[in-house]
This record gives sequence, C-alpha cells and structure tokens, in this order.
Amino acid sequence: MQVTSINAQTFSKMFLAGAKSLDSKKEWINELNVFPVPDGDTGTNMTMTIMSAAKEVSSLPDPTLKQLSKAISSGSLRGARGNSGVILSQLFRGFCKIITDCELIDVRILASAMEKGVETAYKAVMKPKEGTILTVAREMSESASELSEDTDDLVYFIDEIIRRGDDALERTPDMLPVLKEAGVVDSGGQGLMQIIKGMNDALLGKDIDYTFDESSPASGNVIISEQSDEDIRFGYCTEFLIITGRPLSSGEEHEYKAYLKTLGDCIVVVADDEVVKTHVHTNDPGLVIQKALAYGQLSSIKIDNMRQEHQEKLIKDAAKIAKQQKEEENLKAKAQEEELKAQEPPVRESAPVQEADNPQKDTGFIAVSVGEGINAIFTELGVDYIVEGGQTMNPSTEDILEAIDRVNAEKIFILPNNSNIILAANQAASLALDKQVYVVPTKTIPQGINALVNYIPAHSAEMNLDTMTEEMSSVKTGQLTYAVRDTQIDGFDIHENDYMGIGDNGILAAGEDIGEVLLDMIDAMVDEESAIISIYCGEDTDSEQTALIGESLEEKYPDIEVEITDGGQPVYFYVVSVE
Repeated sequence: MQVTSINAQTFSKMFLAGAKSLDSKKEWINELNVFPVPDGDTGTNMTMTIMSAAKEVSSLPDPTLKQLSKAISSGSLRGARGNSGVILSQLFRGFCKIITDCELIDVRILASAMEKGVETAYKAVMKPKEGTILTVAREMSESASELSEDTDDLVYFIDEIIRRGDDALERTPDMLPVLKEAGVVDSGGQGLMQIIKGMNDALLGKDIDYTFDESSPASGNVIISEQSDEDIRFGYCTEFLIITGRPLSSGEEHEYKAYLKTLGDCIVVVADDEVVKTHVHTNDPGLVIQKALAYGQLSSIKIDNMRQEHQEKLIKDAAKIAKQQKEEENLKAKAQEEELKAQEPPVRESAPVQEADNPQKDTGFIAVSVGEGINAIFTELGVDYIVEGGQTMNPSTEDILEAIDRVNAEKIFILPNNSNIILAANQAASLALDKQVYVVPTKTIPQGINALVNYIPAHSAEMNLDTMTEEMSSVKTGQLTYAVRDTQIDGFDIHENDYMGIGDNGILAAGEDIGEVLLDMIDAMVDEESAIISIYCGEDTDSEQTALIGESLEEKYPDIEVEITDGGQPVYFYVVSVE
C-alpha cells in the first residue's frame, strides 16, 4: 500500500482515530506517573484536551483542512488541561498553522507541520525538560525532516516516524533519572505516541468507529455559591461556536461582547481566527443566537436550564447539608443562631455570581482548590471565585477563562496551587481580553494561602506579584497519600497501599502506619527556623488519631505552634505546611 497525499476527509478520520486511541489507553498512561499516587492524571488531561478538539472536528460534516485546523487549534487550546494537555494543544496549534492553507498533505507538508508544532510547544514552556513529551515530539520531527527528502510514501514515512518516536520514548528514562528510578517512560510521550499510532491506523484503513460520544466529559466545573432559583437572574447557560470565515475585527469583537452584556452575565468570548467561542448566561438565548448569526454560521449549540440543574443539585446535596446542620447543632447546642452564622466560615462557597449592579473592584482573586475547609479558608482570605480542581482534576484553560470573566475586577490574580495547572492558567491569562491577569505560580495549597496572606492592597499589582511569588517559597509543603503500585524511588522501597509523605522535592517518608509516616514526614520538613506547623485533614482522616498526632508534635516541638484544620480534601489524607 502506498499513499502520497492526505485530503481533509482522511485527516479528519485520522484525528478522531488518534483521539479514540488515546482515550482507550488513558488509564494505563495515568499509571506511568513517576510517583505511585492515586491521582496520576497525564492520560486523563491529554484525553480531555484532545476530546475538546475532537468534539468540534466531529461536528464538521464535510470539512476543508482550513476548517479542521481551526477546530483542532481552538478546541484543544480551550480544553487544555495540565502541563501535558497544554503542551499537546501547542503541538496541535503549531501543526495547524502549516496545514491550514493546504488542500492536501504530503510528506514535506507533514514534516514542516511537525517542525512548527515542536517549535510552538517549546516556546510555551519556560524551562523545557528533555526526557518528556517535548523530546519525543522533537525527535520525531527531526526524523520527519530527514525522511521527507528520501520518500513520497506517507505509509512508509509515518511508520518510520513511529519507530523513531518509540525509540525516543524508550530513552526518556536515560534523560530523566527520576523516570529510570521509578521504572517508567515519560507518560506524556507515551500519550503522544498513542495518538500518532491511532492516526496511522486510520490512514491504513483499519476498522475504526469514528463516531464521537457527545457525553464524554470535556470540561470541569467552576464552583459557584448556592443560590435559590430566584437568585439565578439569567436561567439559560448558552454556548456555541461561530464559524466566521474570517477573523473578527477588534471593533466587531467589542461590539459583540457589549451586546451580550445587555442580555446576561458570565460572558466568555474567545475569538480564534475564524472561530468564535461564546458562553453567556441569559434569559433569552434566541436573541443571543440571532446576534451571533450576523457574524457567521453556528455550530455546537448547547443550552442548559440552570434553574432545573440547580434543583437537581440541591436534591443531590440534601443529605450532606442535613448532616452538616446536625453536626453544627450538636457542637453549638443552644447558642444564638445568628451570632454563630456570623462567626462560622462559609462552607464550600465562592463569591456570589456577578450581578449587573455590583460595583467593579480594582482587584479580584481566583484560586484552584478542593475540599470544603480549604475552600472556606480561601474565601475568608478574599478569593472571589474558586475553580474546583487540583491533584484529582486539573481545570481546563476554558474553565479558568470563565472564572476570569465572572470576577468583576480590572486586575485579577490567579492562584493555580498545583504545578500541573500553571501552564493552563498562563494560557488563560494570555487569552483574557479586557482584564489584567496575573498568575502567581503557586504549586501547593499552602503556597497559595501564604501568597494571599502577603498581598498588600496599597501596593501595585506588579509589586504584589513579586512579593507573593517570593513569599510563597518560604513555605514547605508535605502531602500524605497512599501508593497504587510497588516502586523504588528517592531511596524508599514502597509497596502498594503503603502510605507516602511527599515533599516539595520528592518522597520524605513511607510505611504501613499512617501516623508514623505523617510524623516522619513532618520531622523531615522541620528545621531550626520553623515556627508554625499547619495540618489540613482530608475527608478520610480519623479525628481521634489526628488529635493524638497533634499532641505528639506539641510535645516534640514545644517552641513551634501546631495548627490542625479540617481541609476536607480528597485523595490526600493530610496536607502539611511548615513555615
């Protein structure tokens, strides 16, 4: 079999096959995480990133390469999650810049597109590391450039690229010692190879189901406060794509957004060349759609009744709310109810949805967080909106963009609180049109809390960004979870279901007893300058055991203040900060 060119219809099938191939192996890729933690998410992040683009591709009945390029580029950009997802979206973005004006793809165009994708992805990462998805992509691109001079056969060309990509992937442990110690190859590189192999299967005409499941999850949730139906001023969440056929001018974009503001709130407009993503909460979706049709054809229309969804959510949460109320009654007995409400921190609550008559703030804050107690701490410290996520679910670029739009402030600080969310936050900041967005590169929840504590309203945003970034590094973070497989790493022989204490730079403690591991982890974090130990208890911790651990710490470190707080976070039994 010999193929010398790929048309738009074939490339569309190849892309969807690549997405399905990755989806079928995402859990296996998750397990390639260096640390054997239960929240390995590279496969999930890459899958949700490509599925966001696949949704748009599958909605195009008879696409051109230009239309496919726009769908892949904009879809993956908005749906990007985690570092691996953001890098994948940039690989696609660069690739699509080359093929967009082509009618057919041959070996030379494919080699050029791969080179542009690698160039774009490397630029998106501040400090690129070799031994990662970037290395695998680069070595395949270099091979493609060489091969394009010797053959016109795409079947041989792609087969050889896959062979060289697999070779590069196998060598990633030699480039990153942490991979070799853990006995795994780079998970992002493995995900990329899975996509390429799926695309090749489609090129070879293998039997593949190209239908796309519209119910597949493609985005996370932005947490908003509990409301009654009457408090939901705009009842329909309306989303769609406008296929404009040309880039919107800045004047058209401003006029479109201004019109949407007269019809609703929570407006997100992301213009990406010839595709405009629209999200708005409104009481009249018809008027929104009528206006949008003035700019082009509509695709992927989705309208949800938020009042109905709210009622379903209230029913689902009723048991939990009742339990919380009962616990409050038992703890507070006959104390005055109104006074208690004023004293108690809000539970899992962000600022109210932006109302039209709310005055604009100078500065607002967005934090990525999970857990009722930790969410409440961020709210107390002035966070306007909490994006649900972290170790167990990385929010997408679009999730963060929506949060940015909901905060009624000229300047906004974003606290990712996870190293795997910083790239997506930076990408969202670069796409925000009308606001100054600053990303504080917090990698843990304690760093985010410390950064907020050091915010000074009288200082400029730039000065605060510098101060918050500097001060967050003074916090040491430890996180205690369990192992999902046997491994040897950082000098520890870890067995499945052992407890692990993970610090800022590696494993600090491991063993079969959760209390001993916690104390060993904290011992490794404390030094002569330590003044405060803060422990945030997860949703599955034992309160009596935690109290005994607190007593042990106070006895061992009489000069250090020990604080224990109910964090409510999943997966991690304890999150600890030492300052």
